[in-house]
Amino acid sequence: MNTVSIHIVTYNSSEHIDDCLNAVIMQSYPINQIIIIDNASKDNTLEKLKKWSDKIQLVKNAKNNGFAGGHNQAIKLTDTDFCLILNPDVVLDKDYVLKTIEALENTPQAGSATGKLLFKADPKHIDSTGLIINKARRAFDRGAHETSDLFQLPEEVFGVSGAAAMYSRKMINDISLDGEFFDEDFFAYKEDVDVAWRAQLLGWKAQYEPSAIAYHERGWKEGGRSSKPLFVRRLSYINRYKMMVKNDSLSNMCKHIAPLFIYEGLSFAYSLLREPKLLGAWADFFRKYANLQKKRQSIRYKQKVSPNELNKWFRS
Repeated sequence: MNTVSIHIVTYNSSEHIDDCLNAVIMQSYPINQIIIIDNASKDNTLEKLKKWSDKIQLVKNAKNNGFAGGHNQAIKLTDTDFCLILNPDVVLDKDYVLKTIEALENTPQAGSATGKLLFKADPKHIDSTGLIINKARRAFDRGAHETSDLFQLPEEVFGVSGAAAMYSRKMINDISLDGEFFDEDFFAYKEDVDVAWRAQLLGWKAQYEPSAIAYHERGWKEGGRSSKPLFVRRLSYINRYKMMVKNDSLSNMCKHIAPLFIYEGLSFAYSLLREPKLLGAWADFFRKYANLQKKRQSIRYKQKVSPNELNKWFRS
């Protein structure tokens, strides 16, 4: 039997962590390791984790290392065949691990899998059935807010949401750059899209398995833009450009020049007039540009799929 570890990065997650871990413990598939990386929580997350001490391996970071950095820490602490990257506000159905591993075992060249993620507060509606990306390079959760009776068939998808993502160790090892699976230049937000894009370039597939069910809280992410801290909005805004520098091709950008041009114009005008503080994120982009280019070269060196083959994923 293949081995599996579950990795959770917590940051002020006390409201959800008990429900999350209860569901992890109840999985029908044997779990070899449960790794929790706490990113310097200031609430009582660590206090709640004490009662789980005999079932988890806990790492307490002195500072917030981000989603990417935290999960990279966890990945390096395990050598299991599969790793489930799990948000602390997700509750898994008891067969989630079993069904996603089966999907990977049964699909040649599949390196990642997701189930059907439903809104915890409204399970009649979908949170995510994988990732999609459009011609303007904007990424979305596939099926978000549609009714849960849809998306009933297993199928290949562009990528999987980092909220409950099953990854094979073979893919993790193959696509990691300088020892990083998730790009730590992203800190948080869109790092799962970046992984999906890189995996596609290197010949790995992603699989959606509808019989694997999970429930996602989402929290403030479902509020308006004003509910999100400036730090979060800046990361979400600028990380799109970082993943384009690393993964995009000039030929595909030329094919999609009209939607790209329209979106960039509207995005810049909106930022300038309504959220000018967003534009401060460009300072971080230019500081990291040389490193992003280096990563782009590493990806191109290993690339197995042509830009033309990848073009099918860019939707209107």
